[in-house]
Amino acid sequence: MGQVAAFVSGKGGTGKTTLCAAVAGALAKAGRRVLCIDLDIGLRNLDIPLGMRDEASVSFADVMEGRCPLARSPEHPLLPGLRLLTAPVAIWPEDIDELSFFELLAQAKEAFDWVLLDAPAGIGTGFRLAVRRASRVIVVTQADPACLRDAERAGTLAQKLGPQWVRLAVNRVDGKLYRRLYTNVDDIMDAVGLPLLGLVPEAADVIVAASRGVPLCQLSSCLAAEASRNIARRLEGETVPLAMR
Repeated sequence: MGQVAAFVSGKGGTGKTTLCAAVAGALAKAGRRVLCIDLDIGLRNLDIPLGMRDEASVSFADVMEGRCPLARSPEHPLLPGLRLLTAPVAIWPEDIDELSFFELLAQAKEAFDWVLLDAPAGIGTGFRLAVRRASRVIVVTQADPACLRDAERAGTLAQKLGPQWVRLAVNRVDGKLYRRLYTNVDDIMDAVGLPLLGLVPEAADVIVAASRGVPLCQLSSCLAAEASRNIARRLEGETVPLAMR
C-alpha cells in the first residue's frame, strides 16, 4: 500500500511546486513508483519542473470521470515509474467531487509507492483535498515573516483536517542572509510550530533545470537537488543529518 504526501503552502511563491517535483524525481530515481497529482485547478504547472511539459496531458478529472484509466497516465521520459496527472483547467475547484477524488487516491495507493499531491497555495478547496487523505503533509515556506505566518496557519489546519505527521520544509535558504537578519533554523521552527523535514538552499540551477525541461534530480552537483534527495530519504524514514550552508 502506497503513501500519500501532500505539499502545501500558506503563501504563493515559496517554491512548493518545484520542491514537490524535485522530491518526486528523487523517489523515482531511487526506484520507487511515483504518481504526482497537480491540484492547482485552472493553473497547472507541475509538469514544468518535472520535465514533462512535452508529454501528453491527462488530468485527474479525466481518470475520476472514466475518460482515461489510471494506468494510462503519462510516464516520465527519463524516469521510469514516475507518472503525472495534471489539474483540470475547465472546471472550478468547488466542482470536484471529494468522494470521487478520494476513490482515485485509494486506487493510486494500490498502484504506486508514493502519491505526491501538489496543492495550490493557500487553504482553500485544493488544500483540503490534499490534506484530508494524506499520510504525510509537508508545509513549504521561505523565511520571511509573511511566509512564516501563513505557514503556521497552514500547518495548524493540516493537523486538524489530516494526519498528525506534518513537517516543515524551508526553501531557498540563504545562510549569509540569515546571519545578517540574526535568524536561524530554530527561530523559523518556533515561528511555524512544526518539526523540520529539510532545508533547501538557494540555487540558480533550479531555474536553469526547469527552463531546459530537466528534472532537478538529474543534476548531481546541485545543492538544491541534494537537499531534495535528503528530504525524499527522510520521507521514507531514513535518518539524514540536517545542514544549512
